[in-house]
Amino acid sequence: MHKFATSLRRLNDARDEFRRRCFSQLAQRQAFIEESGGIPLIPAFNYSPPPYTGPTAEEIFRKRKEFLSPSMFCFYKKPLNVVHGKMQYLFDENGRRFLDGFGGIATVNCGHCHPDVVQAIINQTTTLQHSTILYLNHSITDFAAALAAKMPGDLKVVFFTNSGTEANELAMMIARLYTGCQDIISLRNAYHGNAAGTMGATAQSNWKFNVVQTGVHHALNPDPYRGVFGSDGEKYAKDVEDLIQFGTSGHVAGFIFEAIQGVGGIVELAPNYLPSVYNSIKKAGGLVIADEVQSGFARTGTNFWGFQNQGIVPDIVTMAKGIGNGIPLGAVVTTPEIAKVLTRRSYFNTFGGNPVCTAAGHAVLKVIEKEKLQENAHVVGSYMKERLTALKDKHEIIGDVRGRGLILGVELVTDRKLKTPAKTEILETMEMMKDLGVLVGKGGFHGNVFRITPPLCFTKEDADFLVDAMDYSMSKL
Repeated sequence: MHKFATSLRRLNDARDEFRRRCFSQLAQRQAFIEESGGIPLIPAFNYSPPPYTGPTAEEIFRKRKEFLSPSMFCFYKKPLNVVHGKMQYLFDENGRRFLDGFGGIATVNCGHCHPDVVQAIINQTTTLQHSTILYLNHSITDFAAALAAKMPGDLKVVFFTNSGTEANELAMMIARLYTGCQDIISLRNAYHGNAAGTMGATAQSNWKFNVVQTGVHHALNPDPYRGVFGSDGEKYAKDVEDLIQFGTSGHVAGFIFEAIQGVGGIVELAPNYLPSVYNSIKKAGGLVIADEVQSGFARTGTNFWGFQNQGIVPDIVTMAKGIGNGIPLGAVVTTPEIAKVLTRRSYFNTFGGNPVCTAAGHAVLKVIEKEKLQENAHVVGSYMKERLTALKDKHEIIGDVRGRGLILGVELVTDRKLKTPAKTEILETMEMMKDLGVLVGKGGFHGNVFRITPPLCFTKEDADFLVDAMDYSMSKL
């Protein structure tokens, strides 16, 4: 790694020399790539961040260890001090630019500090920062109406929350109240949050504490790569039917799912799975809950919501992350009939529907529409997936490439036949990609899957740089 860093510094010096000798961006890029022996060059970006005058990474890390929870962890051997963001790029304390291939964990859909979103936040903050939903304010109703317009069927009643965990907690409670049943079916490998109820629905031991978690049954995960039935969705669906018959009274409150499992390693559910499960749940009197926290808001490209790629219309949809482009905001959307169950008692959320947050959310919807970010996610995401798939033919360590749009996963294995997780190799590759200027996430139960969820303003040139950096890094393993 030291030799790699030394080599990179020399190449940076060479790049500066070439910049002085070249007159066009294209000439600079081509000359540097030729001179560098194939080391990828970050795309040109006409922006420079203001000088940073805050504390150093070392100072921040020391305070973090002293004053923040010890459960918090960082990527990279030397944690990155991110001080500025602009669209699909992040900047460290030294002003170095990085391509953001993680998007704040599938959150910054419009791009970092998008001017329209920032301006909406400023305008609302200077007018009214917070009151309460006990008074009227147009910000919450305008956004709710705009959000309902993006939903299919009769999904048009919105409850605003502060996070995805909170949204899923509320959705599960609504399902139990509406049906009068307690049993909820979730999937193995799922992640739905870290509170009492959602931790029960989550099905990965490394995200679950040893506390009471009741009323949730976990069905076989319809994982086309690692699952026992491969891509045969209907065979996996039979397990849900069996759970209903042999694990419950025959009646259930609901079924909760992610169309593409994010924390679980970008696992897209096997084809024909959800329509079969939908029928089984309906026969058992349950509601179907779509967790769109990571796959929603145009990220999959082909549709605005992940569940739409599976051909069903759920009874309840939960969302967060991309809804606010980084603002703490979540939502539950359901039908007028189902929504009535919360009138049986008083249900209230102090910050749910905060005017600043909902103003930001409304701005996000407008930006996605105006800049055609769903179309861009489809075009650029499809292009990047093709390039990553081609990389699989070159590097034996790549076991699978999956996902759609700009929610993509690359699973690393040391043995393709045994599918042995490449836990060490993925860390080494991430470090080298970071040194080249590319940031990506990782996930999956074994921590061996690259999670590629960049801002939806990503370009093909960005995609090329990300894939080239991954290719170069893997060639150095």
